[in-house]
Amino acid sequence: MVDRIMIVDDERTMAHAIARTLERKGYQCRTFFDGHEALAGFDREGADLVITDQRMPTMNGVTLLRHLRERRPELPVIILTAYGDVSRAVEAMKEGAFDYLTKPFDNNELRTLVGRALKLNRLERENDRLRKALTGDDREVLAESPAMKQVLALVDRAADSDATVLILGESGTGKEVIARRLHLRSTRLDRPMVAVNCKAFAESLLESELFGHVKGAFTGAQTARTGCFERAHDGTLFLDEIGEISLSFQAKLLRVLQEREVVPVGGDRARKVDVRLIAATNRDLRAEMAADRFREDLYFRLNVIPIQLPPLRDRSEDILPLAERFLDAHAQRTGRAHHLSQSACDRLMAHPWPGNVRELENAVERAAVLAREERIEAEDLLLERLVEPGPKKGEVEIPSLQEALDRAAERCITDALKAADGRKRDAARLLGVDRTTLYRFMKRLDLS
Repeated sequence: MVDRIMIVDDERTMAHAIARTLERKGYQCRTFFDGHEALAGFDREGADLVITDQRMPTMNGVTLLRHLRERRPELPVIILTAYGDVSRAVEAMKEGAFDYLTKPFDNNELRTLVGRALKLNRLERENDRLRKALTGDDREVLAESPAMKQVLALVDRAADSDATVLILGESGTGKEVIARRLHLRSTRLDRPMVAVNCKAFAESLLESELFGHVKGAFTGAQTARTGCFERAHDGTLFLDEIGEISLSFQAKLLRVLQEREVVPVGGDRARKVDVRLIAATNRDLRAEMAADRFREDLYFRLNVIPIQLPPLRDRSEDILPLAERFLDAHAQRTGRAHHLSQSACDRLMAHPWPGNVRELENAVERAAVLAREERIEAEDLLLERLVEPGPKKGEVEIPSLQEALDRAAERCITDALKAADGRKRDAARLLGVDRTTLYRFMKRLDLS
């Protein structure tokens, strides 16, 4: 990635001279002649280093420094000052400036100082990345199951590259969480990660959302707008529900990925972008290609590193740890602690989870709200019992032998409990079994 330097000086000749000097060393430079204009440019496109004059008419260098540090405290800023204003430069150092240069300065001195500032900033970013990876500040994905451990091993191997990743999995399996892990464990972690749900926009709006538009491009476009590709420059762009975009828009997206540049809606000039793309879908894209609903060339452009997320029913070892994590999160938000009873744990483990982790999170939060006490019971979860469709007309439904035995056992236990007025010891005696056997049957048949 090319380092981006912002140069701010109301003397245009000086600003352009500094830019030419640094561009010869391979840096990408932008010049601004006013502090307010520079702040707007930084908010729009960011920078790796800012060089600013101290004396400017509408906003001096120290004031600009304060605004920049509010936005990015670690941003290195070099102050340019006249010989008689060294005290102002010292003040800027106290405010967090990296260093200062006194005019007139030698070009070699400028290049050396810039190189030192950028090198130190890169080291700090790398340290931050490693610290987050070691301490789990990147919202560590919970993985007790072999299936999920295998996924995370692949994610961590792929994270430090710029290769495009395609995340596949059912709705609610945590595709955006995996995308965020990829970003936070990459060298782009200090750059933005921009997430877009492609399904949430009509095609005309999606083009503007991703590529931006110029002023007057369409009715209501009263100002120009930067698209998500440009906002994610040097960072990560996550395109969720990629299988929902139309064939015509797929062609436009493919061109952007091939050329690494975007043309805003209504514009005529391409803008270079450098993004790490992560796409996700719950659709079978190979089936979509076979049905001529998804372009083959776009599929292979996206499918450089495929990551298949297992559904929750195939990672049962993660169900209870995830439920405990969601309970802890609810307790932190509300100050009310809860714990799961054995009946609630059994119900959670028995449920097929068609909505995956998202359904589990909703069920746990709902139970924490509805529970009368700190202990959550099975009925607090309000999980629907999913029933298999019955036989078609004219067919005879024949239960399995185990189902028939279970139904008979349930009737016998229910009758015995009624006869014993609910006393389990007496009911067990009537059934000719010990209490432990009765409790085991009741638990398996989910009889309260």
